[in-house]
Amino acid sequence: MNDETVPSDIPTSRMLSWARNSAIYRLERRMMTEKQLFDAITRKAKEKFEDISAAQLKAIADFAVKFAYDNKVLDDSAYAEISTRSAVRGGKSKRAIAQKLAAKGVSSDRVEAALEEADDLYAAAIFARKRAFGPFRRVELDEKRKAKELSAFARNGFSFDIGRKVFDMSAEDAEEIILTGRR
Repeated sequence: MNDETVPSDIPTSRMLSWARNSAIYRLERRMMTEKQLFDAITRKAKEKFEDISAAQLKAIADFAVKFAYDNKVLDDSAYAEISTRSAVRGGKSKRAIAQKLAAKGVSSDRVEAALEEADDLYAAAIFARKRAFGPFRRVELDEKRKAKELSAFARNGFSFDIGRKVFDMSAEDAEEIILTGRR
Protein backbone atom coordinates (compact mmCIF):
# COMPACT_ATOMS: atom_id res chain seq x y z
CA MET A 1 0.00 0.00 0.00
CA ASN A 2 1.16 3.53 -0.75
CA ASP A 3 1.39 5.84 2.30
CA GLU A 4 0.50 8.89 0.24
CA THR A 5 -2.92 7.65 -0.86
CA VAL A 6 -4.30 6.37 2.45
CA PRO A 7 -4.26 8.76 5.38
CA SER A 8 -2.78 7.22 8.50
CA ASP A 9 -4.08 7.65 12.02
CA ILE A 10 -0.61 8.72 13.13
CA PRO A 11 0.36 12.33 12.40
CA THR A 12 3.57 12.95 10.49
CA SER A 13 6.52 14.71 12.08
CA ARG A 14 5.74 17.70 9.83
CA MET A 15 2.21 17.86 11.26
CA LEU A 16 3.48 17.68 14.84
CA SER A 17 6.08 20.35 14.16
CA TRP A 18 3.42 22.58 12.64
CA ALA A 19 1.10 21.98 15.64
CA ARG A 20 3.86 22.95 18.09
CA ASN A 21 4.72 26.11 16.14
CA SER A 22 1.07 27.00 15.69
CA ALA A 23 0.45 26.64 19.45
CA ILE A 24 3.42 28.89 20.20
CA TYR A 25 2.22 31.45 17.68
CA ARG A 26 -1.29 31.58 19.14
CA LEU A 27 -0.28 31.60 22.80
CA GLU A 28 2.31 34.35 22.26
CA ARG A 29 -0.47 36.63 21.07
CA ARG A 30 -3.18 35.97 23.63
CA MET A 31 -4.12 33.76 26.52
CA MET A 32 -6.38 30.88 25.54
CA THR A 33 -8.27 28.08 27.21
CA GLU A 34 -7.49 24.46 26.45
CA LYS A 35 -10.67 24.18 24.35
CA GLN A 36 -9.87 27.34 22.38
CA LEU A 37 -6.38 26.08 21.53
CA PHE A 38 -7.65 22.61 20.62
CA ASP A 39 -10.36 24.07 18.37
CA ALA A 40 -7.99 26.57 16.71
CA ILE A 41 -5.39 23.91 15.92
CA THR A 42 -8.07 21.55 14.59
CA ARG A 43 -9.62 24.24 12.40
CA LYS A 44 -6.30 25.41 10.94
CA ALA A 45 -4.97 21.87 10.44
CA LYS A 46 -8.01 21.05 8.28
CA GLU A 47 -7.08 24.01 6.06
CA LYS A 48 -3.35 23.31 6.02
CA PHE A 49 -3.19 19.56 5.45
CA GLU A 50 -5.17 17.98 2.64
CA ASP A 51 -6.53 14.47 3.27
CA ILE A 52 -5.92 14.63 7.03
CA SER A 53 -7.85 12.00 8.95
CA ALA A 54 -10.03 12.72 11.98
CA ALA A 55 -7.64 10.68 14.14
CA GLN A 56 -4.68 12.74 12.93
CA LEU A 57 -6.57 15.97 13.63
CA LYS A 58 -7.32 14.89 17.18
CA ALA A 59 -3.75 13.68 17.69
CA ILE A 60 -2.10 16.93 16.58
CA ALA A 61 -4.56 19.07 18.56
CA ASP A 62 -3.91 16.91 21.65
CA PHE A 63 -0.18 17.22 20.98
CA ALA A 64 -0.43 21.04 20.82
CA VAL A 65 -2.41 21.19 24.08
CA LYS A 66 0.04 18.84 25.84
CA PHE A 67 2.98 20.89 24.52
CA ALA A 68 1.38 24.09 25.89
CA TYR A 69 0.75 22.49 29.31
CA ASP A 70 4.27 21.04 29.44
CA ASN A 71 5.69 24.52 28.81
CA LYS A 72 3.30 26.10 31.32
CA VAL A 73 1.73 28.50 28.82
CA LEU A 74 -1.76 27.04 29.09
CA ASP A 75 -3.66 27.17 32.37
CA ASP A 76 -7.46 27.27 32.43
CA SER A 77 -7.52 28.18 36.15
CA ALA A 78 -5.32 31.23 35.62
CA TYR A 79 -7.32 32.14 32.52
CA ALA A 80 -10.56 32.01 34.53
CA GLU A 81 -9.14 34.09 37.39
CA ILE A 82 -7.67 36.76 35.12
CA SER A 83 -10.80 36.94 32.96
CA THR A 84 -13.00 37.17 36.05
CA ARG A 85 -11.01 40.03 37.60
CA SER A 86 -11.05 41.91 34.31
CA ALA A 87 -14.77 41.35 33.74
CA VAL A 88 -15.71 42.47 37.27
CA ARG A 89 -13.68 45.66 36.77
CA GLY A 90 -15.64 46.08 33.53
CA GLY A 91 -19.01 45.83 35.28
CA LYS A 92 -19.93 42.23 34.43
CA SER A 93 -22.02 40.09 36.78
CA LYS A 94 -20.95 36.72 38.13
CA ARG A 95 -23.66 35.08 36.02
CA ALA A 96 -22.45 36.75 32.80
CA ILE A 97 -18.83 35.86 33.59
CA ALA A 98 -19.72 32.22 34.30
CA GLN A 99 -21.59 31.93 30.99
CA LYS A 100 -18.70 33.44 29.02
CA LEU A 101 -16.11 31.18 30.66
CA ALA A 102 -18.29 28.10 30.14
CA ALA A 103 -18.64 29.00 26.46
CA LYS A 104 -14.85 29.15 26.22
CA GLY A 105 -14.60 25.63 27.60
CA VAL A 106 -13.50 26.32 31.18
CA SER A 107 -14.73 23.59 33.54
CA SER A 108 -17.44 24.50 36.04
CA ASP A 109 -15.24 23.83 39.08
CA ARG A 110 -12.59 26.25 37.76
CA VAL A 111 -15.28 28.84 36.99
CA GLU A 112 -16.67 28.44 40.50
CA ALA A 113 -13.22 28.88 42.05
CA ALA A 114 -12.54 32.00 39.96
CA LEU A 115 -15.88 33.55 40.93
CA GLU A 116 -15.33 33.16 44.69
CA GLU A 117 -13.61 36.55 44.95
CA ALA A 118 -15.96 38.34 42.51
CA ASP A 119 -18.25 40.96 44.04
CA ASP A 120 -21.53 41.54 42.20
CA LEU A 121 -22.28 44.76 44.11
CA TYR A 122 -18.95 46.26 43.02
CA ALA A 123 -19.52 45.12 39.43
CA ALA A 124 -23.07 46.52 39.45
CA ALA A 125 -21.78 49.89 40.67
CA ILE A 126 -19.23 49.91 37.82
CA PHE A 127 -21.99 48.93 35.38
CA ALA A 128 -24.20 51.77 36.67
CA ARG A 129 -21.38 54.28 36.29
CA LYS A 130 -20.63 53.13 32.73
CA ARG A 131 -24.28 53.39 31.71
CA ALA A 132 -25.10 56.52 33.80
CA PHE A 133 -27.74 54.60 35.78
CA GLY A 134 -28.91 54.88 39.37
CA PRO A 135 -26.65 57.16 41.38
CA PHE A 136 -24.80 58.26 38.23
CA ARG A 137 -27.98 59.25 36.35
CA ARG A 138 -27.74 62.58 34.52
CA VAL A 139 -31.39 62.86 33.48
CA GLU A 140 -34.70 63.11 35.34
CA LEU A 141 -36.11 59.81 36.62
CA ASP A 142 -39.53 58.79 35.34
CA GLU A 143 -41.27 55.40 35.27
CA LYS A 144 -39.96 54.57 31.79
CA ARG A 145 -36.37 55.37 32.80
CA LYS A 146 -36.73 53.39 36.04
CA ALA A 147 -37.95 50.30 34.14
CA LYS A 148 -35.15 50.69 31.58
CA GLU A 149 -32.44 50.87 34.24
CA LEU A 150 -33.73 48.01 36.40
CA SER A 151 -34.25 45.74 33.39
CA ALA A 152 -30.72 46.54 32.14
CA PHE A 153 -29.32 45.27 35.46
CA ALA A 154 -31.36 42.06 35.08
CA ARG A 155 -30.36 41.55 31.42
CA ASN A 156 -26.74 41.82 32.42
CA GLY A 157 -27.05 39.06 35.00
CA PHE A 158 -27.42 41.01 38.24
CA SER A 159 -30.02 39.86 40.74
CA PHE A 160 -33.03 42.10 41.38
CA ASP A 161 -31.74 42.83 44.90
CA ILE A 162 -28.30 43.95 43.66
CA GLY A 163 -29.81 46.02 40.84
CA ARG A 164 -32.29 47.65 43.22
CA LYS A 165 -29.60 48.34 45.82
CA VAL A 166 -27.35 50.14 43.31
CA PHE A 167 -30.34 51.88 41.70
CA ASP A 168 -31.36 53.38 45.09
CA MET A 169 -27.81 54.24 46.24
CA SER A 170 -26.45 57.73 46.69
CA ALA A 171 -23.62 58.80 44.39
CA GLU A 172 -21.26 58.95 47.39
CA ASP A 173 -22.07 55.38 48.46
CA ALA A 174 -21.61 54.10 44.92
CA GLU A 175 -18.26 55.88 44.55
CA GLU A 176 -17.16 54.46 47.92
CA ILE A 177 -17.96 50.92 46.73
CA ILE A 178 -16.04 51.50 43.52
CA LEU A 179 -13.04 53.07 45.26
CA THR A 180 -12.73 50.45 47.99
CA GLY A 181 -13.87 47.49 45.90
CA ARG A 182 -15.88 46.33 48.87
CA ARG A 183 -19.45 46.55 50.17
